[in-house]
Amino acid sequence: MSSGLRVASVLLCLGFALAGCSDMGKLQQATAPTPTPRPKPAIVQATPASDREHERILATYGGAYDDPQLEALIGKMVDRLVAASDRPDQGYKVTILNSGAVNAFALPTGQLYVTRGLIALANDTSELSSVLSHEMAHVLARHAAIREDQARQVAVVARVGSDDPDLTALALAKTKLTMASFSRAQEFEADGIGVGISAKAHFDPYGAARFLNSMERNAELKAGKAGLDPRAQDFLSSHPATPERVQNAAAAAKQYASAEPKEHDRETYLSAIDNIVYGEDPSEGFVRGRRFLHPKLGFTFQAPENFTLDNTAQAVIGVREGGAQAMRFDVVRVPAEQTLGDYLNSGWMENVDKSSTEELTINGFPAASTTASGDPWQFKVYALRVGSDVYRFIFAMRQKTTESERNARETVNSFRRLSLDEIQSARPLRIKVITVQPGDTVESLAHRMAGLDHPVERFRVLNGLDAHTQVKVRDRVKIVME
Repeated sequence: MSSGLRVASVLLCLGFALAGCSDMGKLQQATAPTPTPRPKPAIVQATPASDREHERILATYGGAYDDPQLEALIGKMVDRLVAASDRPDQGYKVTILNSGAVNAFALPTGQLYVTRGLIALANDTSELSSVLSHEMAHVLARHAAIREDQARQVAVVARVGSDDPDLTALALAKTKLTMASFSRAQEFEADGIGVGISAKAHFDPYGAARFLNSMERNAELKAGKAGLDPRAQDFLSSHPATPERVQNAAAAAKQYASAEPKEHDRETYLSAIDNIVYGEDPSEGFVRGRRFLHPKLGFTFQAPENFTLDNTAQAVIGVREGGAQAMRFDVVRVPAEQTLGDYLNSGWMENVDKSSTEELTINGFPAASTTASGDPWQFKVYALRVGSDVYRFIFAMRQKTTESERNARETVNSFRRLSLDEIQSARPLRIKVITVQPGDTVESLAHRMAGLDHPVERFRVLNGLDAHTQVKVRDRVKIVME
């Protein structure tokens, strides 16, 4: 949750559209015996609209991630891909986003974006090149421009109540920035063009199929048992991955199979991502198990048992296993002269039972609570004033029970200030690349990883290993450590 977030209303279902993935054209390969200097690609021509989207993207995905070594590697990859395309005059500018989400997209201008979460998941240059070439393909085929037009028509839903009985508590409680999806035909076209560009740039064309499979496995692991939307804010939300897409990418790669070896360059890639931040950046708050901590703002709270927390730029979302209960935590500005009870009754939330509103003190903080309904959901809402900010807890439940009431109360009562030691000890998780030693196994290496659930499964997904593959001595692998 961004420390600068100031949400004025509860947006319990929100769709923002971004102009999406760029496309790429067909590659051309220099055949002249004596290479001639290639004209530099055109400079990306930003527009007022693309500048606004750029700022929105940065705000939503934690800003830019500064890593000169990684930027240099990606820059070389893009240069190769552009030279191999049939539009070497098209300029691209890549921004690495400081987000653990697995996502990449582009604006019609050629501004490309890739999250460090996606970079950490990839295992070699061919896998990352497949993502970049896919985005370039959307630009070159003008899919991104078409989607930008569609994005302007996306409606923002800001109602707490809903007439749709099939909505889950998560759908009511979450706020995410999402992107309009490409059509199946556009995705297939971008996959085909992208694989061609990667192959002609001498990257392994099978990198696309491998990485699509890794992203799907990562999404399934992220979903876990909690019913969380595994694709929200991730690549798969705007680039649906299906078995057909993996098969399509593999079929496209076969067209470029030859005796000539294609580049994987796993060693160079792993060296470049060694020590990259993994998951959330503590400066914007982070999740450890059921606890959320925000060192910059100096507070923490703990979610109920069987809840899974997910930190986003707009809010912290918690969902109970099975999806029948959910919670949302965010921060708003409330005038100092307005009481918290009056704020809860001021109309930003529908169907509030004003007779239930009461003023409280929670751990020394002025607070207020109320209830609301939106068939078939019941809501319990708390507001706490901390300095000039007001923090909101919104609990959604299908059925009001003693347990759901206790869950809400105990979560709010766990809200407290962090100690100086806790603030100073908050460090990000990082990818560490290590060499497998004699006696090491998947299980032993996985249990060296810090701060992660399902460590064995996560180790396998992070290293592109299937359920039965074992590590070998002298292999270089990724683990996650503080």
